[in-house]
Amino acid sequence: MNQPVSLKIDFVSDVSCPWCAIGLHALEQAAKRLDGEVALDLHFQPFELNPQMGLEGQDIGEHLQQKYGATPEQSQQNREAIAARGAQLGFTFNMDRRGRIYNTFDAHRLLHWLEEEGTPEQRGALKHALFTAYFTQGENPGDHGVLLRLVAQLGLDEARARAVLASQEYAEAVREREAFYQGHGIHSVPAVIINDRHLIQGGQPVEVFEQALRQIAQQA
Repeated sequence: MNQPVSLKIDFVSDVSCPWCAIGLHALEQAAKRLDGEVALDLHFQPFELNPQMGLEGQDIGEHLQQKYGATPEQSQQNREAIAARGAQLGFTFNMDRRGRIYNTFDAHRLLHWLEEEGTPEQRGALKHALFTAYFTQGENPGDHGVLLRLVAQLGLDEARARAVLASQEYAEAVREREAFYQGHGIHSVPAVIINDRHLIQGGQPVEVFEQALRQIAQQA
């Protein structure tokens, strides 16, 4: 029996980006459809939609109006479309709970900690927990109390996570990664980079990811 083809995936995203949550779930479901053919070597790379955001955050409606010029009606239509896509993928967006947008830099530092010291399963579990905390529960993914609770719930090293958050550890590494991808033309997320060569942009349907993974695996 042939071994599945391992594809390196750099998933460039922010934990406060709804299309990133959609994209990750669609990518993972595509990989499940190709079980036995393709295996994902998945790495989460940082991107901040709002790097200048203060710790207290900002009202989401005010933020969308300022940043994109979105009217309340447009924002509502967008929320409904996002919630519908999430439901198709088995992910719950409680968009009315998501009252504010927050700074996500420390969440990225914890993800980078697990990139350096954890396992792929631990990285994936924290990424999903961060999406759920923000989009389903309406919590602040930059709050250290929230972050440490998620770490504890996942059975990760809470003392080590606390030490990371209490310091500037991995701050330079996260900024370097952000600058690297922006320097390579990534200005919107999610950006899914396969084997350092192929780029899929946006929260695509499962079928789009499935077709792309199959084609790239066959080429490999």
